[in-house]
Amino acid sequence: MKNSVLIIVFIVSIMVTSCSNSRPPEGNIPTQDAIQNLMSRKSVRKYLEKPVEEEKVQILLKAGMAAPTGKDVRPWEFVVVTERSLLDAMAEALPYAKMLKQAPLAIVVCGDTTKSSYWYLDCSAATENILLAAEALQLGAVWTAAYPYEDRMAVVKREIRLPDHILPLCVVPVGYPAIPHSPKEKYDEMKIHKNKWE
Repeated sequence: MKNSVLIIVFIVSIMVTSCSNSRPPEGNIPTQDAIQNLMSRKSVRKYLEKPVEEEKVQILLKAGMAAPTGKDVRPWEFVVVTERSLLDAMAEALPYAKMLKQAPLAIVVCGDTTKSSYWYLDCSAATENILLAAEALQLGAVWTAAYPYEDRMAVVKREIRLPDHILPLCVVPVGYPAIPHSPKEKYDEMKIHKNKWE
């Protein structure tokens, strides 16, 4: 009995030590607990005049590519836009992306239609991952739709010179929030149905 207790204490001490010594997968960038991060996510449309570090941009892209995808096809393509003239041109032409004039960068999430007919589903999952990663990194971001609006898609395709088989799902402006934002309380028990529709 005494030996069993000692073995259990030893195993627990190893687990505690290994957990306390573990580092985030992307170095020393602080992030928050996954559930807290999900509940804290918000759409941010005003940004500071401050560039986003390349290391954080890489984390956003890795997060996007960590999303689930049907049959593991991964039809997504990502265009990182930092050129001021392109951001401003899209801001002028896209009705719900005016915040691009302030944003230091945008990630355009696109899908390869030759790889999947449901590319927009996989790219939506990738976009949500990018938004959650931005929240975890204390960045602000917002999903602005291109797909399925032909006029908006045409603007994005023209400005970033997408080939015909690559379609833009959305433009995600990214930057450091200029003002405090609070998440909306969206939980609604009326939306929950158990076993059958009631």
